[in-house]
Amino acid sequence: METQETATIEEGKSAPPVLRQKVELPDVTIRFAGDSGDGMQLTGMQFTSTTALFGNDLATAPDYPAEIRAPAGSLYGVSSFQLHFSSHDILTPGDAPDVLVAMNPAALKTNLKMLRNGGIVVINTDAFDAKNLELAKYTANPLEDGTLEGYRVYKIPITKLTLGSLKDLGLSNKNAQRCKNFFALGIMYWLYDRPMEPTLKWITEKFAKDPSIQEANTRALKGGYYFGETAEIFSNRYEVKPSKFNPGVYRNITGNEAVALGAVAAGVKSGLPVFLGSYPITPASDILHELSHYKNFNVRTFQAEDEIAGVTSAIGAAFAGALAMTTTSGPGVALKQEALGLAIMTELPLVVVNVQRGGPSTGLPTKTEQADLMQAMYGRNGEAPMPVIAAATPADCFDSFYESARIALKYMVPVMFLSDGSLANGSEPWLLPNVKDLKPFDLKIITARKNGDAFKPYQRDEDLARPWALPGTPGLEHRIGGLEKADITGNVSYDPANHELMCHLRAEKVLRIQTEIPPTKIFGEQSGDLLVLGWGSTYGAITSAVEKLITAGKPVSSAHIRFLNPLPPDLGSVLKRFKRVLIPEMNMGQLIKIIRATYLIDAVGLNKIQGLPMTAEEVERKITEMLAQ
Repeated sequence: METQETATIEEGKSAPPVLRQKVELPDVTIRFAGDSGDGMQLTGMQFTSTTALFGNDLATAPDYPAEIRAPAGSLYGVSSFQLHFSSHDILTPGDAPDVLVAMNPAALKTNLKMLRNGGIVVINTDAFDAKNLELAKYTANPLEDGTLEGYRVYKIPITKLTLGSLKDLGLSNKNAQRCKNFFALGIMYWLYDRPMEPTLKWITEKFAKDPSIQEANTRALKGGYYFGETAEIFSNRYEVKPSKFNPGVYRNITGNEAVALGAVAAGVKSGLPVFLGSYPITPASDILHELSHYKNFNVRTFQAEDEIAGVTSAIGAAFAGALAMTTTSGPGVALKQEALGLAIMTELPLVVVNVQRGGPSTGLPTKTEQADLMQAMYGRNGEAPMPVIAAATPADCFDSFYESARIALKYMVPVMFLSDGSLANGSEPWLLPNVKDLKPFDLKIITARKNGDAFKPYQRDEDLARPWALPGTPGLEHRIGGLEKADITGNVSYDPANHELMCHLRAEKVLRIQTEIPPTKIFGEQSGDLLVLGWGSTYGAITSAVEKLITAGKPVSSAHIRFLNPLPPDLGSVLKRFKRVLIPEMNMGQLIKIIRATYLIDAVGLNKIQGLPMTAEEVERKITEMLAQ
């Protein structure tokens, strides 16, 4: 640990020479924070792309306000981007950042509490004027009142230095100031030994039609980098060596991008056209944007006028023989529920992507949560079970969506796929799969009646799936709609016994998906004192915490489940092999209710509903507490 230090650069002055050393670190977590107009998401993404090309393992956590343009300098207008990069395998975007780049007082106030003790703070001192201090609710200047004691502080006039490097370009003061994020990025590139070339190439391509802006951003990036080299305020420079990956082709991918590519892969492997009917909603909108680029793979995207139109258009596409999907978040799922009942009644294949966010109602549009599990399980009227599948990491969104599509088509059933804001916007390296290794699809499409007999639209196969008869096929005309269907014939039926039979058949069909679920994998000992059971995006925090405690000799194991309905067939026996069960969730305790009701296990919950991801430290602290008991 370095001793506390404070370095200040004033315009026109040089810092005293410092003997610098290059220090090798196993991993680093950096958090860029500033006003929502300061380009922090772009800055973080550029650092991420460069770090991915450099060969480090990484995980990211963007965080931005819900307002399109919150008042400049306000606390609720702060946008941040956290990146954890490493020379070894990592599973989370980091708990406490090692470095905070604060572009204004509001960014410092909202993010300083997250920084680890002794961490680095790089501050744009030009933003710390009376107006911005007041907007950030500071009664005294934190650069002078002892607020930053215990940190390594670097006070740099980033705005003035940026303007100075661009003064002969003839840009307006406003446009020139917009380049200060690249100046800050250049400093970080120098400090952590990152190459500038990938970002310089991106700037050249991005601003090809505006040479003055291209030149300004290029100068700002280089200015920040060479400032780090020449100002000599940093006593050390840091190196994080590339990670060792398994052989293969990798790309950096977000959860939303992975869902889109999963849909493309499912369409190609099944031979079906892909149709997405969707209404834009944060944080799911990027799936619609991404899929719209794949028209050459027989993908069609429809931006509907509302959530109901989005899902009903997808149901229509499923009826017509497409691999149909709709994307949304919790509020949109609430609006889609009646239509989902229709998909269940008509037994048509459909994938419903719910990228969960903070609720209820509009709630926290840009923050993450896992509070839609009960909605996914029971949100419809009547007895209307749906398979529910949840992704664990951004890259796993590809596999989990692909599996959701395969299940929907094999069992002729709508499937709820659960992601969340942290998975959707977070990113990690993804090993591109071999297309030949992807599971094949079992399609139920029929093109003619058997032996000339009357068509029986609800005659089921061994999976209890009904045949998929496409409209316009001669001899396969049948009724469609939300009224109860008669067994076998599909005629409208109000018979009490038939209704009960059909409810049981639809539920049994979902239950039979258990045959598709592989044995539950346990990380650590296969039985013992404590099992940490997780689902969704808590995977990284749980696994990191359990791995650390196992290394320390603690009797703890973990398991993570992808299928939430139906649950894995061996889960009950797994749970009973442990004395106690801990279930961390980003809700008030939803999976724990299902586990208690299903297996009569008195599990313990670790619940967090702050709009923030679960951290490894929080899980580790709870495990330690339970083991001490």
